[in-house]
Amino acid sequence: MLAEAVTLADEIGIDALSMRRLAQELGVVPMALYKHVANKDDLLDGMVDVVIAELTEPPADVSWQDAVRHRVLSARAAVQRHAWARRAIESRTRRTPTVLAHMDAVTGGFLAGGCSADLTHHLMHALGNRIWGFSPELFDAPADPDAPGPDAETAAAAMAEMGRRYPHILAIATAATGGDLGQVGAGCDEDFEFVFALDLLLDAAERLRRGGWTRGGSPAASENR
Repeated sequence: MLAEAVTLADEIGIDALSMRRLAQELGVVPMALYKHVANKDDLLDGMVDVVIAELTEPPADVSWQDAVRHRVLSARAAVQRHAWARRAIESRTRRTPTVLAHMDAVTGGFLAGGCSADLTHHLMHALGNRIWGFSPELFDAPADPDAPGPDAETAAAAMAEMGRRYPHILAIATAATGGDLGQVGAGCDEDFEFVFALDLLLDAAERLRRGGWTRGGSPAASENR
């Protein structure tokens, strides 16, 4: 049942998914589903578990950073296979054993690498939703794909005004698009940015681990800052 629900959500999204629609796909009456799940929220919990079960284990012979990296990127691959999964994960209020097992595995990766429990606690906060394979995108803005683009003169005027009011944002937008300001927003590769941020965090974690970081600040940690 859960596998069919995942397949159906892949096709129609979670907004259109209902107990009645799922029952139709399974060829049963809706009441039959309630023998297995209490309601749609319960169904979504199970569907998230199915997605998380797709995650793969890291190879046994890699560094602790690569092991954590593997788990996070495996989660990213899973949520990219299921477009609805991000919303479902973000909306969950209950942590199932499958969810907790993934959190425990990522936490265990830091601890196995020699990070203290205190440092690992803060690293997990820093990772945030990245452990599920996604993160908020700072520069992405909703756009209407059918809306006509501005003419060249209007676009140039808008960029000039942005340069006057927000010169630093314009500087990085120019760098991201190779100077083609008509492509602002299109110059960001979400996968690259995700991996870049993940690697920054893992590199910092290793530096702090080597420095014997503690929340109150240790001499070793201060020397390595």
